[in-house]
Amino acid sequence: MLYLTVVEASSAALVLPFFELDAHRRLGNVVRVSPDTISVDGVDAMRIIYQGGFPKAPWYRIFDNYGVPCMFSTLESKAHSKRKRMMSNVYSKSYIMSSEAAKAQSNAIMLGRLLPILREEAIKSSPGGVEVQSLFMATTMDMISTYVFGLDHGTNFLQDKAYRDHWLDLYLCRHHHHFWPQELPQVTSMLKQIGLRLYPAFVDKANDELRAWNKSICDKIIGTDVNTPSQDKTAAQTAVVFTAMQQGIDKEEKAEGTKSILYSTTIQKRDASIASEVLDQVLAGHETAGIVLTYAAWHLSGSPELQKLLRHELSPLISTDTQSLPNTKLLDALPLLNAIVMETLRLHAPIPGPQPRETPYPGCHIEGHFVPGVFPNAKVWNPNRWLGSGNQEEMKRHFWAFGSGGRMCIGSNFALLEMKLVLAVIYANFTTTVVDDVGIEQTDGYSARPAADQLYLGFKLSPKAE
Repeated sequence: MLYLTVVEASSAALVLPFFELDAHRRLGNVVRVSPDTISVDGVDAMRIIYQGGFPKAPWYRIFDNYGVPCMFSTLESKAHSKRKRMMSNVYSKSYIMSSEAAKAQSNAIMLGRLLPILREEAIKSSPGGVEVQSLFMATTMDMISTYVFGLDHGTNFLQDKAYRDHWLDLYLCRHHHHFWPQELPQVTSMLKQIGLRLYPAFVDKANDELRAWNKSICDKIIGTDVNTPSQDKTAAQTAVVFTAMQQGIDKEEKAEGTKSILYSTTIQKRDASIASEVLDQVLAGHETAGIVLTYAAWHLSGSPELQKLLRHELSPLISTDTQSLPNTKLLDALPLLNAIVMETLRLHAPIPGPQPRETPYPGCHIEGHFVPGVFPNAKVWNPNRWLGSGNQEEMKRHFWAFGSGGRMCIGSNFALLEMKLVLAVIYANFTTTVVDDVGIEQTDGYSARPAADQLYLGFKLSPKAE
């Protein structure tokens, strides 16, 4: 069995380790990088593999939680499709934009938590600046956890800084010790059984605490009537994703019963299956968007003129004394805001690691070619490339921040809108400058955070907000 990893060597700066990137540039679009692994470059190859339903490699089992798979770790295509169908509607762009729950939750978090914190910091005008990576991680965790669990059960990391710092410490302490458990899980497990550890014990303790934290939230919700909210429950309290999952499992069990391909996992182990799914979503959902927002704010903070242009674009939709967020459809259509998000995703992909697939029986034929020049000066952050370029369709074909095909990131629409809302709230009200960006370079790993895991920016009230 050969495993395939597909990369876009000609259009992105941070997707590959140098040796693999160099190998593609020297040897072409198909390179054998180990006895059982082929690395493939090019948009044509991506279409064949990821839209052709090639099965996921067993490597993804490392993302199982509580002994059961989540949608992301599901290897079989049919089982994946059934799990995805339970949640795909509530993550669709049309649903998110029309959802009263999402609107109320965004207002509570952006205007009730984030904006007051930034106003206070701008007034204090500390010479040391504001550490924004943790602030962005707090915002994105509050957003995704509230969409999953409802406002009552979601996190409040923005206002509870002490617990936020503790939780992020748990999450980050694992970041530099991924290799052994992720890339060689069987060897790691075997050696662990005979007393030889390849990574520190605190990593397992952190993972255990994070799983327990997530399970405790699920246990508070399971058994309550989340499907039919009471009359006094507000829209913000709606557990949108959790409710969709419960309803989806009910529907699958009623329709298929013991014949369901999900019977032994999702149906028989219902509580564990729901907990596995939501843990995957809140962990991935907060980190990826938080990384992109960190780099977007960093680039914007180095360009006062671009901040002015963005503020001018936002001004018809969001005022500095606003009591509600702008219409999401209008916000989503803003060309400069969209260009900033797209360019940051292109250059600073938060999950640049390979997405391995197995070759289907009895084999496959892949042919393609390099597509040079799709992103001129690919290592330069330049939102203007997404504005009025005659090369828009070709750029979109090579844009792969969320993957493609049936396994494309289910939260892409939520993440895009979330990042646009955060940037809109910030740059409609403040100007930012870089105070300390030492260690801002992106790390090389499955997820790619800033090396220092921090960024300090200075905030000042914009002229209209003073």
